[in-house]
Amino acid sequence: MAASRTPAVELEVGGRTVRVTSPDRVVFPERGLTKLDVVQYFVAVGDGILGALRERPTTLERWPKGVFEGAKLATRTDSTGDAFYQKRVPKGAPDYVETSTIAFPSGRTADEVCPTELAVVAWAANMGTLTFHPWPVTRDDVESPDQLRIDLDPQPGTDYDDAARVAPHVRALLHDLGMEGQPKTSGGRGLHIFVPIQPRWTFTQARRATIALGREIERRLPEQVTIKWWKEERGRKIFIDYNQMARDRTIASAYSIRSNPRATVSAPLRWDEVPDVAPDDFDVTTMPARFAEVGDLFAPLVAGAPEAYSIEPLLELADKDERDNGAGDLPYPPEYPKMPGEPKRVQPSKDRDRPR
Repeated sequence: MAASRTPAVELEVGGRTVRVTSPDRVVFPERGLTKLDVVQYFVAVGDGILGALRERPTTLERWPKGVFEGAKLATRTDSTGDAFYQKRVPKGAPDYVETSTIAFPSGRTADEVCPTELAVVAWAANMGTLTFHPWPVTRDDVESPDQLRIDLDPQPGTDYDDAARVAPHVRALLHDLGMEGQPKTSGGRGLHIFVPIQPRWTFTQARRATIALGREIERRLPEQVTIKWWKEERGRKIFIDYNQMARDRTIASAYSIRSNPRATVSAPLRWDEVPDVAPDDFDVTTMPARFAEVGDLFAPLVAGAPEAYSIEPLLELADKDERDNGAGDLPYPPEYPKMPGEPKRVQPSKDRDRPR
């Protein structure tokens, strides 16, 4: 006789009823956290997660079987896996799940989930979504980023503490340019700094601005920071991943859960907290109480935020770099078509034309 399934649980979320199926399914075995725990976590930080996602086309990172040992996330080059990225709205989505049409670098388009209310987040979590990957645009204008996203990515031999030592220098440069950024943990080893910007520029211009910022930080901290695209050239440094501002490249949202055994989350920080915290300080079990205490530290990044900055100073820095140092564009990710002005996209150790 087959074992009976645990009955579904119905939650009231923002005036809607969201059905949580298999509520006792274990999602994080090491922590004993179930699917119901995950959904209830997102509801507990509801104002924060919805503020990070509202009106933004959003890719869903789904782990329907949970985060078990050996579980693998499908990638662009390997479609097999226990988890996957959902870029198109799933069939059978409730009628309150709204969408936004976005275009990929290939020219293909897709209707992505565009959260407008908290019930959409809870519905996605019931489908196994742990990490939400919003675009840095709103559906009103999907061609013009309204966030500059600076990814401080620790390379092998470095960790969060190294990224935390670089972050104040990024903030100082932003201040020099009349801008302010908001830090958050990545939920892993890295650190993100988001800057609200006026939606007047293209992805290409926002990426160019990020390259200019990365080059300036690399000049100031040459032993700690790199913006070299090829991993073989980075060394034990913090990589400022400028390609996170390229079209269709997204970063885990604030308050998203990361797919690691400890169920850590991407936590917004106060600047004075950056040097003193560790990624493991923030997880599904601890974040609701912190959110209740400090509120939404990421509120300055919501769509339509009143304080938004011009990237003209960074574009002027890019112009100066090109004029004085011959510093042009840098390589795009491999799935992109060849872009105007892009240098040769060849791994240095395999470049036969490179001077030895």
